[in-house]
Amino acid sequence: MPGYEYQRLTLPRGVSRNAAQRLLTDAAEYGHWELDRLRLFPDGTRQVTLRRRILRMRSTLPV
Repeated sequence: MPGYEYQRLTLPRGVSRNAAQRLLTDAAEYGHWELDRLRLFPDGTRQVTLRRRILRMRSTLPV
């Protein structure tokens, strides 16, 4: 079962929808993050949780 690491972002009320989309697209494209959860609060703030797999490398050197 793969492990994940999480990153939580809080976007303030003044951030437009297009700016939030660009931010999340860049995180996905360059940081290999994927959207886990997005919560939109009544005051307009967005709480975003991103996740990505933890890659564990195995040693290929002989023992």
